[in-house]
Parts: sequence; C-alpha cells; structure tokens
Amino acid sequence: MTKLFEPLTLRQTHFKNRIVVSPMCQYSATDGTPTPWHLVHLGSRATGGASLVIAEATGVTPEGRISPGCTGIWKASHVEAWKPIVDFIHTQNTLAGIQLAHAGRKASTGKPWDPDRVVAIDKGGWTPVAPSAIPFDEKSPVAHELSVDEIKKLQSAFVDAAKRALAANFDVIEIHSAHGYLSHEFLSPLSNQRKDAYGGSLENRMRFLLETTAQVRSVWPNERALFVRISATDWAPGGWDENQSVELCKELKKLGVDLIDVSSGGAVAHQQIKLEPGYQVPFARKIRAEAQIATGAVGMITDPGQAEMILQEGSADLILLARELLRDPYWPRRAAGALGAKIQAPKQYGRAW
Repeated sequence: MTKLFEPLTLRQTHFKNRIVVSPMCQYSATDGTPTPWHLVHLGSRATGGASLVIAEATGVTPEGRISPGCTGIWKASHVEAWKPIVDFIHTQNTLAGIQLAHAGRKASTGKPWDPDRVVAIDKGGWTPVAPSAIPFDEKSPVAHELSVDEIKKLQSAFVDAAKRALAANFDVIEIHSAHGYLSHEFLSPLSNQRKDAYGGSLENRMRFLLETTAQVRSVWPNERALFVRISATDWAPGGWDENQSVELCKELKKLGVDLIDVSSGGAVAHQQIKLEPGYQVPFARKIRAEAQIATGAVGMITDPGQAEMILQEGSADLILLARELLRDPYWPRRAAGALGAKIQAPKQYGRAW
C-alpha cells in the first residue's frame, strides 16, 4: 500500500486515501445557490476517486462572496440546494467538505472571464468590508472598516453557516483564512492597521480567526473534522510569514482544529512568489513539525510520485489538488495505476478497469 492510498482518520472522519479535491471557485451560482454545474463538477471529482471533495469558497453572507457568481450558505434555501450534491458525493464513498469564507476587501469582483474587474453597485456589486480601510491595489475600492459590533456579527454568520453546513450533511468544514480574504486580512500587518483589540500585536491580529474558529468548533459535531486554510506567508516584506503561521497553528490546535491546509500569498498585489513544483510544501512541513498538527499540502502538485514523496517524507498528511483535477478528474485512478495501488471504480464504470 502506498502512502497516497493509505487511509487516514481525523476524529471519526475516515478518509479512504490521502487525495483531496481543493476548493475551486466556479463562479456559476445564482444568488449564492449552487446549480447543476456544481453537481456535475463536484460529483465527477467524487467518481474520480478522491477521499474528500471540498466545495468552493462559500460566502457566509451575501457580501462575503468573491463575486456575484459565487456560492453561499447564508439562508435555508442554500441548504436545500447543497443537499443533493452532498448526497451524490456520499454515494461514491467520498467525504463532502465545504469552505466557509468571507472575501473581505477582495469581494464584489467580476468573474474571471468578465470584463469588469470590480462589480459596481449598480451592476449587482456591493461595498467590500475589511479590518482597515485599505484597498487591495490602486484599481480596487476602499473597503469599509469594520466596527467591533460588525466583527461580532460576521463571526455569528460563520457560526450560522456551520449549522447550515451540518444540516446539509457536510462531513468537513474548512474555514478560509488565506489568499488575502477577510480572515487573512486580519492576520497580515499589511492589511490590518487597526489600533484596537483586533490589530497591532500578533495576539490581536490572530483574534478574529481564533474567536471565529472557537465558535464554529462549538457548534460543529465533535466527531467531524475541522480544517483551516491559511496562507503561510504573504511573500512580501513586513507581512505575514511562516513563523507567525506556526504560532497561529499552535493556537488553532488548542481550539480543536484537526488539519491546516497550507497555501500562501494573496494578501497584497506586490507579492513576489517563487513558483516551482511543490513550492508550498516546505511550509506544510514546517507547520506539521513545529505546531504538531496535521497538514495538507497544495500547489503545483501534479505527479503521483511527487505526491507520494511529500507524504513519505512527512511533509503533510493529505494532498490537495486543484488545477490538476480540473485537467483530469480521474487523476486518483491514474495515480493508483502509477503507484501500483488498487481503488474501487464506480460500478457503472467497472468494465473500463
């Protein structure tokens, strides 16, 4: 048995292998409601053989969406729309996850294929909110700086979203605290210049995420796993970095987080990322070793042997794939063949194997 196809258990959440479908925005929802596209997109990755399929960044409020086309989970009708998708994923002996998110100052943007980078209010957009009234770049609007009362309301929105995720029968929640979205904005001194209890020191900048995580964990069943995605570094001087990430992850572990999904970047436009295969794996390895918490590795992982080596060397516990699974939904089956492992094909497809 290869490490990539070895089972893993976190709490009472059982992963049949170590391959996870990373959250990938599809920009194809209507008023936050997932559509048949999401059923086919997520369902096909489930039939592909991954152990966990995580749905895209899903807004806990309407204003928390990255774009008007992003999914949401802020009302009961969203639960009903997610249920059949989750149910189908489960028919494939696959876990269903959802990434709870708020886009912060990077909200109200256009779909990647639309001409408008920022969606104006008269075209269905809204005013973004953030820890501080600092735009992402010169082309972005100045966000509304959140008051403490507004922060508390947003934290309650995460809790309500977690309850709805449970009602839809998701197995795993991932709290999005990466890529320059709201929670990451609180963490980074480049986007958080507050003078109150939510800004300044590392302890204060971590406060929003730690409080939110504690509240979500309190309503999420003890037997179900809770992930947090972080950007391990801003790739920019004076920003969030891997050493602060280790300290954050130590605190997240104390709150009952089971795994850190380790990504990077996204906080500022002037970041300088050193792109190469597996470029984020060292961050996952450092956090796993120093914070003593399970990690997921993600980013330019494309080859089965590469994925196997990441696990064998102890850099991570799960491998999250994104664009490679857009190119090939059946990558897990190809990887099994390459590594000499056997995985069960859907009965309907059995004749092909």
